[in-house]
Amino acid sequence: MLTAPYGTWPSPLDARTVAAHDGRPEFLGAVGGELWWTAPRPEEGGRRALLRLPAPDAAGGDDPGTPRSVLPPPWDVRNRVHEYGGLPWGAAARATGGPLLVFCHQGDQRLYAHEPDVPGAEPRPLTPLGSRGEGLRWADPEVHLDRGEVWCVLEEFTGERPTDVRRVPVAVPLDGSAADDRSRVRELAPARNDFVTGPKLSPDGRQAVWLAWDHPNMPWDGTELRLAEVAADGCLTAARTVLGGPAESVVQADWAADGTLLAVSDASGWWNLYRVDPEGGEAVGLCPRAEEFGDGLWKLGLRWFAPLADGTVAVLHGRGAKRLGVLDPHTGELVDAVGPWTEWAPTLALDGTRVVGVGAGARSGYEIVELDTATGHSRVLAERHTHAVDPAYYPHPVERTFTGPDGREVHAHVYPPANPRARGPEGEAPPYVIWVHGGPTSRVPLVLDLEIAYFTSRGIGVAEVNYGGSTGYGRAYRERLRGGWGVVDVADCATVALGLAEEGSADRARLAIRGGSAGGWTTAVSLTSPAAAGVYACGTISFPILEPEGWSGDDTHDFESRYLEGLIGDPERDAERYRERSPARNAHLMTAPFLLLQGLDDVICPPAQCERFLDALAAVGGTPVPHTYLTFEGEAHGFRRADTIARAVEAELDLYLEVFGAPVTTPEPA
Repeated sequence: MLTAPYGTWPSPLDARTVAAHDGRPEFLGAVGGELWWTAPRPEEGGRRALLRLPAPDAAGGDDPGTPRSVLPPPWDVRNRVHEYGGLPWGAAARATGGPLLVFCHQGDQRLYAHEPDVPGAEPRPLTPLGSRGEGLRWADPEVHLDRGEVWCVLEEFTGERPTDVRRVPVAVPLDGSAADDRSRVRELAPARNDFVTGPKLSPDGRQAVWLAWDHPNMPWDGTELRLAEVAADGCLTAARTVLGGPAESVVQADWAADGTLLAVSDASGWWNLYRVDPEGGEAVGLCPRAEEFGDGLWKLGLRWFAPLADGTVAVLHGRGAKRLGVLDPHTGELVDAVGPWTEWAPTLALDGTRVVGVGAGARSGYEIVELDTATGHSRVLAERHTHAVDPAYYPHPVERTFTGPDGREVHAHVYPPANPRARGPEGEAPPYVIWVHGGPTSRVPLVLDLEIAYFTSRGIGVAEVNYGGSTGYGRAYRERLRGGWGVVDVADCATVALGLAEEGSADRARLAIRGGSAGGWTTAVSLTSPAAAGVYACGTISFPILEPEGWSGDDTHDFESRYLEGLIGDPERDAERYRERSPARNAHLMTAPFLLLQGLDDVICPPAQCERFLDALAAVGGTPVPHTYLTFEGEAHGFRRADTIARAVEAELDLYLEVFGAPVTTPEPA
């Protein structure tokens, strides 16, 4: 056993390995007995590939078969609706000729149709290019072969400003007649709301539902479940709200096979599953619990429940972590899947009695898992987790609850250093880095993350904080951040950091903080706020919000352009509050060394914010605060390319080694 300074332990886990395992499968769907999904390809410029797995009878026996790519590079199955994207593909099985696929290509944001089983077939465009602003974008598609259309959401820029946008449910003809003619795109209903999801047709084809909400609400604040009749001309008429409202969040709705309308609403204070009366009567809770059966609708097409043909419903539920279960809506009985997966991503696919999801554990990455509801058996179908290194180098995380200001609970996941070949000096506590998730209305799952293991295997502990405002713990916990962003999150993160130090788990002099996007904001505020002065020795700030007074409005994208009205307050009435919390205005209070990482194509948190922040820091005078500013061409909000991810991880480690007093040169892998 080697005794060595924390941060310098020899580890077989290098930055390239971390980059190669970044991301997880998304947007599962069943197509004619096959399973399809998107998967990250960091080594291919960060594109999303679309994969398919043969139907069980085609695979033979118990072998789930080998996935194969539906589209070769450079096809990138991803859209930019709301900038965060959403469900980018839909497909339907045909009697002959194989499935028909409709997908959005990241490069030009057009919808394409493709017949992957037809020899020599190439994707053909279905939609035109836009001529104003960021053009035309499409998401949440549902292919209707009998109608010769794909129903989806159109996000259309009407001017040059990022907030000059309209969104509307539309029908795109499958014959390609709209490829060069915007007028051939049929708008299914008037664009009466700022935001909508894709319409879902009832089993009898007579009705359709979608979600809608308006500024300044975000989808976790208040949404409406809209229901309309399908007229003879195929338009949606007599639309009415049957659930939800300005202070009630409905995050998913779908039809059961018998025509029953189901939805997830937080009317009780928790996102629970309800049976909805299409005539507007009172919704009936199917499994009332102080648990979440949904989460923040950050991307269109996320799915937390799926009705099976026998009347039961596959659900993701839990307090904090999500489990996969099957609910009998008539009795309220809920039975969870058996297996090592303790966290499930918000995507589900159905094929007969099979439920397929994306599950992970504290010491295993995300896998595509099948639950056979007829037998209760579960198995991994694809994306099987394999250890990148000896799992002895993985941390053993612990769920913790700390007591914050006013006695409030603060939830966190603590990852102590772990290395089978090394230990720290006798009587010395390790350094710890507080990881702040983005959102901020989001949640960090307790799953194996090789980026965390990269640090813990070298002797640097990590604590992820689900601070007040995070999802997974009920609406009241989310609402703690209302008006308090930059205060509550900062205090909760400091509570965890100082709590670890006070109990002797962490070295009080070697605490750091890091985060990206909204987590970058919390990190920057923590390093420039008198309330957190002296807590952290350094920080890593990635693609952050640094100027809240400018970020609210046309300096960011439309989806979040009024988000801060709930998080901080009215930009005019509460202008002083914005100024008080602004890292850019408080640059003179920055004393801790920091690393600043920014994608140059980021339209959510534009790089100009970083540049003005650094200018303000330089204008302070005196001894400059040590810092490194790295920018990455071709990267937007969040890094996708292997080279970028590896460079960022290595730079972050260098910061900690320098500040924590260890040599910058990293030991060779064991």
